[in-house]
Amino acid sequence: MTAELKEILSAYEGQKGAVIPVLQKTQEKLGYLSPEAISEIARALNTSPNEIFGVATFYAQFRFTRPGKHFVHVCLGTACHVRGAGTILENVERELAVEAGGTTKDYRFSLDKVACFGSCALAPVVVVDKDVYGRMTTTRIKEILKNYE
Repeated sequence: MTAELKEILSAYEGQKGAVIPVLQKTQEKLGYLSPEAISEIARALNTSPNEIFGVATFYAQFRFTRPGKHFVHVCLGTACHVRGAGTILENVERELAVEAGGTTKDYRFSLDKVACFGSCALAPVVVVDKDVYGRMTTTRIKEILKNYE
């Protein structure tokens, strides 16, 4: 068990009602919920790993695979779609050699498509980590991704 996980679990030892906060804090510290982390959480909360996994899979916020260091989100909302977001996404997938929903083999990038960021005036929009890039082009996205390598 990692020191980070041990610290989180010590504050919630034996509290079955603390499953969601423990899962959130674990993912915040580790980046995702590994099978080992789920087993340790179950032990600390006196429940089964299946129960912990059942709760975690109910919520879309939890990840079960290691994410990349940087998150790339391509908006595919109506305004972005009309302005070429599909082509932008295809170029990012090709550039990073990963499909949307996946993580590069070197764990540098995780790529996701998003329904809408609410930044339609800037369409098409790509968000890398917390940086918003509007009026995206296929040339610009390549340059931007190089800044995160």
